Formats: sequence, structure tokens, C-alpha cells
Amino acid sequence: MTGKLYLCATPIGNLGDMTPRIVETLQMVDLIAAEDTRNSIKLLNHFDIHTPMTSYHEYNKVEKANTLIGQMNAGKNVALITDAGTPAISDPGEVLVQMCYEAGIGVTSLPGAAACITALTLSGLSTRRFCFEGFLPSDKKEKKAVLEDLKKESRTIILYEAPHHLLRTLNELYETLGERRVTLCRELTKKFEQVMPTTICSAIELYDHEEPRGEYVLVVEGKSLTEFQKEEQQSWQKISIEEHMRQYESQGIDRREAMKKVAKDRGIPKREVYQSLLASEDQSL
Repeated sequence: MTGKLYLCATPIGNLGDMTPRIVETLQMVDLIAAEDTRNSIKLLNHFDIHTPMTSYHEYNKVEKANTLIGQMNAGKNVALITDAGTPAISDPGEVLVQMCYEAGIGVTSLPGAAACITALTLSGLSTRRFCFEGFLPSDKKEKKAVLEDLKKESRTIILYEAPHHLLRTLNELYETLGERRVTLCRELTKKFEQVMPTTICSAIELYDHEEPRGEYVLVVEGKSLTEFQKEEQQSWQKISIEEHMRQYESQGIDRREAMKKVAKDRGIPKREVYQSLLASEDQSL
């Protein structure tokens, strides 16, 4: 029988968030694959876990995945842990999961702490629809493309950022997205946890004078329906009301209904559409 891969979430700060099921699993498996064994040994010692460890990280993710799959094919059970939080989220673990499925090896996930979800629930912003971007790309062209996509994003946006890049990222967000509400979270679940609902401009002003400390999760307000409507209305201003009317009438829409649609598109009263058409007719006489 082949072994199995267990994705085990570890605390993002508070050790009390380690679940009994995960402790039991880490004690039961044959091998633990850890992002940083030097960091993870402290966690394992705290919970009296003596299972052998091996490193699995960004720079050996494919080669080591093949080795781990070989061990699971030989019947060994492997647990994957990251430095903090849930493995495979913004993490090389996603490669191992994909390769396990390709090799016909079973995978299960043991839920626990995740910084992105913790920050979202604390943000005070909409949680009904959200998108997770993790860290923005370091390549300038890639980053610009991602930011342009986020400019049109109506869902709440979750980003990770290191302290030494925080101010730069806030400025890039402002340049692309404009002013938005944002909640900055740091030291999540720890003694000095800080959650700061603010705006992008206010955050820039703060960190112009104060040095950021710790890893940050940024929860950014999505583009509002009102903003979409304003942009759409502005785009209609590029053509005249008469041209706008002709677009609808050419589709077989009667004049009265076309006037309603034009008024709605442009965000103006129907009376204004009517008066503009009258003036146009008078000028043509």
C-alpha cells in the first residue's frame, strides 16, 4: 500500500492554536517535510514530537517532491508543514500536492491557522467575496500587470508584505487603485497583535515617519459598484446623446425605450435626453 500526504497547519504565532489532531498526526507519520527544519524543530520539541524531519522549500520543491513521492510509494506517510500557517497557500507545497495527485497518492488537509483568513475576519471589510494574491511579484512588469488586474477587482483583496517593502507597496497600490480603505494586520495571534483599519493614504503618511515591523497582511477594499458606474458613465460622454440613441435604435429598440437606456447609461434624467434630441432637431432645420 502507498502512503499518504498530510497537509498540517501550524500556528501563525500563538502555539495554543495547534490542534490536537495535528499533533497526533505529526507523531504518527513516518516523516515530516518542513520549510525550515531549524525553525520547525522548536515547534516539534514544544509538542514532544520526535518524528524525523527533512527540508522541503522553494529551491528544492521539484527534486525533493520526487524523493518524497518515492517514499510514499514505498508505504511511508509524510506530513508537510510550513514555517507558519497552512501549507500550499502561497507556498511551494502546492507543487508537492499536484505531483502527488499525478502519482496517484492520496492527500488530505488538516485545517488550522491561516494568516490570510485571520486577517480577513479582522478587517472590517466585506468577507462575502474576496481574492488572495499573496506576495506581489518582484518582477516589475509582472507586478504592474497584477496591479492593473486588481484595479478592476470588486472583491476584497488580501496581500502579504514584508516590512522593508511595505511603504513601496502602499505607494504602488495608491498609484494604481487610488484611495481605498485598507486594514493592516501584523503580529497576528501574538501578544502584540495589531490590526489597523485605515486608508491607503493614511497608511503611507504613517509609515513615512514610522518604521514598519513584522510581517504584514493587507486587506484592501475592492472597487465599488459606484466606481464602476462612474467609469461607465464617463465612457459614454465620449459620444453625443444623438449617437448614443442611434446605437440603440439600430438594434431595433423603439425611441422611448432607447431614451430610457441612454439616460440610465449616462446617469442623467430622461428629460435631459429628450431636450438634447429636440435641440439637435431644431439645429438641423
